[in-house]
Amino acid sequence: MKKMVSLLLAGVILAVSPVLASAHVTVAPTESTTGAWETYTVKVPVEKESATVKVVVKVPTGVDFQSYEPVPGWNVVVNKTDSTVTWTATNGGIQKGQFQRFSFVAQNPEKAGEIEWNAYQYYQDGSIVEWTGNEDADYPHATTTISKAVSDSATDSHGKKATTEKSQGSENNNSPSVMQWVSLSIAVLALIIAIWTFAMKRRK
Repeated sequence: MKKMVSLLLAGVILAVSPVLASAHVTVAPTESTTGAWETYTVKVPVEKESATVKVVVKVPTGVDFQSYEPVPGWNVVVNKTDSTVTWTATNGGIQKGQFQRFSFVAQNPEKAGEIEWNAYQYYQDGSIVEWTGNEDADYPHATTTISKAVSDSATDSHGKKATTEKSQGSENNNSPSVMQWVSLSIAVLALIIAIWTFAMKRRK
């Protein structure tokens, strides 16, 4: 019986770990084309008890920031001198168990390659999480792969472009089904409790 419970607990840990691993600042899409006027979305989750009250994103070299989408409860400051965009909360920020999306339009560099989105997450308790490491780091930065555009007609002055199948599906492929993992974890925990209760009744 104890062995069975241990195995079930191990299963819960394995089920929950992908959820924890996915809880970091991301930027979508992860793939785009050279010169495109792309709409990027920064997703910021909260991993601590404290609320997130400010988010700073460093615009990669070669990327030309154009405009941002206003978000209720947040002030935005664009500093082209140091290539940063700062969102500051005016009404409580992002609480534990929540996430917030911030969207903006930027023109991609003309040269193909990988661009890195360094981000800084400020918490109400005064701590700062720097999402600036590589993919193996505890706090990795998001990246976007810029591929050569198929033709010159791929973009226009309004930001419309003919995207490839790969770039169209990139955001969907990188959106983790967190709720599914949480539901699975709850179900496994309920099963453990049921088995444990049944075992205790039989011993009596």
